[in-house]
Formats: sequence, structure tokens, C-alpha cells
Amino acid sequence: MTPFTGKSLTPNKAWATICAALFCVLLAPLLSAQIQTLDKVVAIVDDDIILATELQERLLLIQRNIEQRKMDAPPDEVLARETLDRLILESIQLQLANRYGVRIPDAQLDAAMGRMASGSNYTLEQFRAAVEANGQSYVAMREEIRREMMIQRVQQGNVSRNIEISDQEVDNFLSTEAGAEMTKPEFRVVQALVEVSKKDSKSELRNKEAFVDGVLASILAGKAFPEAVSVMEPYVFKGGDLGWKRLDAIPSMFAAVIPSLKVGDTAKVTSGAGYHLIYLADERGRERLVEQTEVRHILIKPTEVLDEDAAIALAGELRQRALDGEDFGELAKEYSDDIGSAQEGGELGWTSPGQMVPEFDATMATTEVGEISYPVKSQFGWHILEVTGRREENIAEQMRRQQVMGYLHDQKYDEELEAWLRKIREEAFVDIK
Repeated sequence: MTPFTGKSLTPNKAWATICAALFCVLLAPLLSAQIQTLDKVVAIVDDDIILATELQERLLLIQRNIEQRKMDAPPDEVLARETLDRLILESIQLQLANRYGVRIPDAQLDAAMGRMASGSNYTLEQFRAAVEANGQSYVAMREEIRREMMIQRVQQGNVSRNIEISDQEVDNFLSTEAGAEMTKPEFRVVQALVEVSKKDSKSELRNKEAFVDGVLASILAGKAFPEAVSVMEPYVFKGGDLGWKRLDAIPSMFAAVIPSLKVGDTAKVTSGAGYHLIYLADERGRERLVEQTEVRHILIKPTEVLDEDAAIALAGELRQRALDGEDFGELAKEYSDDIGSAQEGGELGWTSPGQMVPEFDATMATTEVGEISYPVKSQFGWHILEVTGRREENIAEQMRRQQVMGYLHDQKYDEELEAWLRKIREEAFVDIK
């Protein structure tokens, strides 16, 4: 735990003060369940203050969590010290967030609350009711989540930029036993089952199998798997997403079929439990060929000076100039509003399906090699693009390396975060009352 520092108290005196004052004022009422409302300042943190009531509320919440999880509580002085230290760090980070202009829009916050609710198998309305039934304020929880998201964004912005992972580090990890184990092929499988029982007659068994065969036929004809298996009569499918698993962790009756499937394929498997439809939703780590496109583009963004009509007219003019023989790359350098690619002549390199925004992706897929597209609009503006090549590429190795880079990044992130939190704590003005 990082020691407290301040301009008016030494760490030892500060903790002597807090332990003497807060133990009697705060912890004794906690233990007797007779909390008094005290509008006293317990700490000044740069331009912010922490009130005794804030500390009391956080201590109550922590104690409630400890009781619910049936954990051993630390000594009261330790709990008070660690809780106040956490509040101080939160205050420093929230002040940084305000200085940086970090904002969490309501729509983004609502989406986060929705994910929390679905993680507990609730709708958002049910989740809110459950929170309030537990004696908590949903509005207060929502604002607490907003603060946590602001803090997380500040941390990511300050910590991630200090993390670098070299190709050599990735190579070294891949050569280890842990690296080989981590990057074994994994599959995300969804299964739908029509159950059978010993009481089913032969006729009933035939009807169930015919029903499953009919659903499979509709999938093979192009119907989406989730829609096809959502039928409710005459039989109901059970099952669901098995998540990401290696082949040796998947039931053997499915594992025998999965290697023969491509992503998006569905197969039928029969077992003693019934008739299964196995859908391969995704995979990683296995050889995977994708058609990549080499493309360059010119982006024209509408502005206050260049309205929408003028932007599309300019895009069309540039297309015609390129068709008439002017160098596409030179036009991109002069006119493109895509700062990232303009100086490279509009080059975007080799791209895989789904890598670009949908409108760009769709136009790229239908444009022949050597052709220049008509202007197409995306959220960024008006594009004209030239397809310069196509190839099939095995991206399995690339995905393996990305997986390792993510793992190494997470390891370094924890170390860098701890160092950054120490730094901002030491640099802050903290006065514990």
C-alpha cells in the first residue's frame, strides 16, 4: 500500500491522526450499526475534498460485500486506511479525467448497465428492481459506474502509451511451452438439441429427427442459425453457446465433427440425449484463409466551407481525373482528408473483410482490380477507392501473434498501472485531517 504523504502531516502522524480520530468517530458507529451523519472533511486532495460521510458509506459497502462473500475482514484500522487511500486515488484520477475532458455519454453508460444486467440474466428493468430491492439506489449505482468508466479511460490513456511489445518478445513467448499451449486452436461452438426419451415411440423419434433435418435444410438454404433454431413447435431446441474451447475440452461427439467444419457451417450429431445441430460460430489458431484486398482511397469530408453537394462533386471530379490518366496517389496526397493515408498516396495496404466500415467494405468487394469506384459515402465522408490487388491469405499466424500480444500487454499493463498510480499519488497534494 502506498504511504500517505501531505504538506501538513508526515505519514506516521497522518495515520496516527486518522486511526485515533476515525476509529472512534467512524468505525465504532459502524460496529454498533448506529451511523451518524458527519459532514467533516477527512482529506483534502488537490482541488477536491473527501468527507467523513463518503468514507462511512464506502466502508459500509465494503463490509456488506465482505459479509455476503463470507470473507475474513481485515482489522478495522487497516480497512479504514485502505478505503481512504482508494478514495484518494479515485479523486486524483477523476480530477485528471475532468482536466482531460473525459465524458461518458448517457448512451454508452446505458449500454454498460445493460451488459451488467444481461450478465445476471436480467433485463435492465429487472436489474434495476433487483438493485433497489437490495436496498441500494440504482441512480447512485449508475453514477458510480460512470465514474469507474471515466477512471478506466484515464488509466488506459496514461498507461497503454507506455507499453511497447516487440516482435522478438512475441517470438520468445511463442517458443515456450506456455505460448504453445495458449495458441492451440480454439473453437466457439453453439449447439441446439431436440431431446429424446426412452418413452418416445419409434414414430415420435422419426418425427423429431425429421423436424431437426428440416431445420438443418433451412440453414443450408441460407437461413440464419439463431433464427432457424428459435422455432417453438412442434418441438423446442435446448442448448446454447458453449463459448471458446480447445478441441480436447469439447464433448467428444462434437469434437469428431468440428475439424471438418468451416466458420458458419452447421452439422447434425445424434446422441443418446437426442438430435443436435452443431454450429461453428468462430475459430482461432487454425489455418484460416481469407480473401484480402489491396486498396487505396481518397476521402473528401464535407465542411462548413465545402457542403455535401460540393464534396460529392469534388470526389466525382477526382475520380474522372484519375480515369483520364492523372496519378491516383498524387491526387490523394493533394486532396485526401484522411491524414493517416494521404501522404502515402491513399494506400491502406492489404485489408480483410470486415476491417473497414460497412459501406467501404461493400464497395471494395464489388470493385474489380484496377478499377476506381464511384464516390461512396461513409460516416467519415465521401470516398473514391482503387483496388490494386487481391490475394488469399492464411491469417492464423497473425491471429496467434495478436493473441500473444494481448496477453503480454495485459501483463505489462498491470505493472505499468501500479507504477503510474504510485506516481500520481506522490505528485498530488494530500492533507489528511
